Amino acid sequence: MRYLASLLLLVFSFSAQAFFSNQQDFLPVEEAFQLELLETPDNNSVLYWTITPGHYLYRHSISAVDADGNAVELSLPDGLENEDEFFGLTYIYRTDLQVPLAPDQPRPHAVTWQGCADAGLCYPPQTTEVGLTAASHQPQDTSAALAGDLGIAQQLASAGLLVNLAAFFAMGLLLAFTPCMLPMLPILSSVIAGSKPGGWQGAKLGAAFVVAMSLVYAALGVIAAQLGSNLAAALQNPWLLLPFAGLFILLAMAQFGLYSLQLPAFIRERLQKTDRNIKGGNLLGATALGVLSALLVGPCMTAPLAGALLYIGQSGDSLKGGLVLFSLGLGSGLPLLLAMSFGMRWLPKPGQWMEHINRIFGYALLAAAIFIVRGLLPDSLVLALWAALLLAVAVHLASLQPRGWTLFTRFTGILLGVWASIMLMGAASGGSDPWQPLRHLQGGTTATVTQQPVRIADPAQLKEQLRQAQEQNQWVIMDFYADWCISCKVMERTVFGQPDVQAAISGMRFLQPDVTDNTAAQQALLKEYGIIGPPTIIFVNPQGREVRSARITGEVNAAEFLAYLQQARSE
Repeated sequence: MRYLASLLLLVFSFSAQAFFSNQQDFLPVEEAFQLELLETPDNNSVLYWTITPGHYLYRHSISAVDADGNAVELSLPDGLENEDEFFGLTYIYRTDLQVPLAPDQPRPHAVTWQGCADAGLCYPPQTTEVGLTAASHQPQDTSAALAGDLGIAQQLASAGLLVNLAAFFAMGLLLAFTPCMLPMLPILSSVIAGSKPGGWQGAKLGAAFVVAMSLVYAALGVIAAQLGSNLAAALQNPWLLLPFAGLFILLAMAQFGLYSLQLPAFIRERLQKTDRNIKGGNLLGATALGVLSALLVGPCMTAPLAGALLYIGQSGDSLKGGLVLFSLGLGSGLPLLLAMSFGMRWLPKPGQWMEHINRIFGYALLAAAIFIVRGLLPDSLVLALWAALLLAVAVHLASLQPRGWTLFTRFTGILLGVWASIMLMGAASGGSDPWQPLRHLQGGTTATVTQQPVRIADPAQLKEQLRQAQEQNQWVIMDFYADWCISCKVMERTVFGQPDVQAAISGMRFLQPDVTDNTAAQQALLKEYGIIGPPTIIFVNPQGREVRSARITGEVNAAEFLAYLQQARSE
């Protein structure tokens, strides 16, 4: 019966091709799908399909034989469920597919597969001979053959649940030391600082914070997959970010003693009766701040998070995706938990030092507020805010009473005050870089002409730009952007504003698809390219195909961008 269905599908594909020949230009099958046998440095092999956006590959159609004609067993990852007119319920792959081969497995000689185009064409079954000749296109290593998000998505599909939970917990530990997670430290510190001394109380509050944050990560991932919407857009909307920044400013003012922040009287009385009032720190408050913090800084688009969401979207396995995102959240919160629980045991007895600690937490909360809104304000204004914060810290250090570390603290205060003054001068003259506030005043820098991206909100215009670039045999950089994307704005300055990056991309067509409005057409564009959200950068070669292994997901620095660019141009 399946062979009859295949025959019918084949007839239909030829009929469709004939009927639409004057209405739709379909890619040749060798451009829509490219199959290679890649060799890894440890002498293993992997079958790798590059799937052009707008096309998909049937899971059930993939098979392989060795040189003697014997079947080679392939460990295929789960795909996306698809109700097919001819095959019924099938599983398909819409993004690049990686099938690893076991070391003791015979090398495939010929691979049979079949794919279709969303526009209405199904290609005939293909048999591709692979072998040593295909291995000449070797990646530097296994990770270089796959972009970070794609490799993680396919690891999720092929590995067991326990392996994935452990792997994502480890990735969460690494994620804890990224700028996305730094604002959480002062938030958690402010919660625990008012609790009773002792590691156990801090551990309870920290655990409530971290578990709540992890649950939000898992819930957002599952909801985003089920609804197919870009929640990062909603969660990084200025109407949400600005109130949260204001909340942190209010919390900071409380740390400075300008007012007393406490629960309403009727709630305090009930908490006291149940012995849950613990002098400034309670489980309910820690849990609530964990939820708010995850909503606020959680949408940072890193490769682990993008890979998990990509897998959920492909497979529809919300349970597995939610569990690994929860594990990712636990891993990212563990250093915060350890720092705030064990750290309290090392604190001296209560005294005047606690007032200074409250001020430190207050400055940290103000820094978190600036960090949150840094992409919504002009760069010069952000620089001025950082300068004002440093100046306040400098004044505080200079006002300390003479005792102990007086010389060191006052010297530190003088240095901070001098640097804050330089930053204010830089902000007043149009500077933006806190580390080099006067760099824009250097001779020759202002005369440099930078290549600005062509920002395009209409996907139809984007496709026209891509067509023109292909006609002109031109490389294309597509930098997916949104006004609410903080990292996008940071990279405009720290990556694309750097002279070495400008020199490297000279002659390339620099396009910036703008998905700020999150319209239906923009959502379809993101889905077509398998993009979870910005910042995402893809490189398209002069033949009009994306170099998928060089895709950039999340914020990178200039050196990392140049490494990806070199990788793309070398393939």
